[in-house]
Amino acid sequence: MKVDIREALRELTDEKSIPVEVLIQAIEEALAVAYKRNFDSDEVVRVSLDEKNGEFKVYSRKTVVEDEAFEDPNSEYSLTQAQKLADGAKVGNIIEKNITPPSFGRIAAQTTRQVVSQKLREVERDRVSEEYRKRVGELVTGKVQHVDRGNVYVEFDKAIAVLQNKDQIPGEFFRTNDRIKSCIQDVKVTPKGPQIILTRNSSKFVELLFSQAVPEIADGTVEIKASSREPGLRVKLSVYTEDDRIDPLGACVGLKGSRIKTVVDELNGEKIDIVKYSDNLVEYVMNALSPAKVKEVRVDEENRTALAIVPQNQLSLAIGKEGQNVKLASKLTGIKIDIKTEQDIAQQELPDVGADSDKED
Repeated sequence: MKVDIREALRELTDEKSIPVEVLIQAIEEALAVAYKRNFDSDEVVRVSLDEKNGEFKVYSRKTVVEDEAFEDPNSEYSLTQAQKLADGAKVGNIIEKNITPPSFGRIAAQTTRQVVSQKLREVERDRVSEEYRKRVGELVTGKVQHVDRGNVYVEFDKAIAVLQNKDQIPGEFFRTNDRIKSCIQDVKVTPKGPQIILTRNSSKFVELLFSQAVPEIADGTVEIKASSREPGLRVKLSVYTEDDRIDPLGACVGLKGSRIKTVVDELNGEKIDIVKYSDNLVEYVMNALSPAKVKEVRVDEENRTALAIVPQNQLSLAIGKEGQNVKLASKLTGIKIDIKTEQDIAQQELPDVGADSDKED
């Protein structure tokens, strides 16, 4: 029995680079199921398909068992039966018998096309999933396909990604066909195919924007050591370079602020603090609390805490609105930072005059 599958295979695999063996196996398995369904058979069968000439054959597969152990005629031959079919048959042998029905050609042709198409869709989904899984953490640009209940669906080559409402910058708004930059956050497997999850509200997204805008970061001359962010409000980045000829802060800001402006515009005006990284924790904490001017920092490295002492007129700036500045500085440095004014410290360190007077009396 022959089915012209050669053209179908060629059409469906030429542009997909999918091994023909994978498709042949899927077709054979599906034809075995189709045979059992259409001919109401419970037999164990195998379908052999020759991709070169399109010829297929259906074989029953039965295991040889002792006469007294024979129970299931759909999957077993008794030893006596087997020896009539094959000389030298022994217990444990598997005997195949050609049972190809003459009326199976139409069903086989239809099943073949369905299976090939389905298998190609599966392989394509797996390929897309693997491709984007390797790109998790990358900056990507796509086109907004549609917006549904606050979730933005973004079109990429061979894939649709979703920027969920919770992963957007607060207050931003997108329309169909808008170009949108985002970071690939995750790739999930679903029955409908890979679901690519995007984000614009992570600090990683900001790092990627700077890597795109600042050549010195892209080529590794300047390194982003850490970042912390309150999406839509403020972000802090610490940067470092081993090249004494380069100012890492200036490289990130750019001539007349051109580079940092590109990032700020993408973040819809979000404030950005770029500070110098330092191995010296005292210096690093001072830098991290920018734009506040810090008078002194006392670090407890064992407990990962620090006390920052500031002038009275710098207190609100150091703490920030609703504690935002000190919170971001703590995340940036990995140090829990407490803020006190010089007056607070002076008051704490005053001798207990009353107690000394009592002793003298």
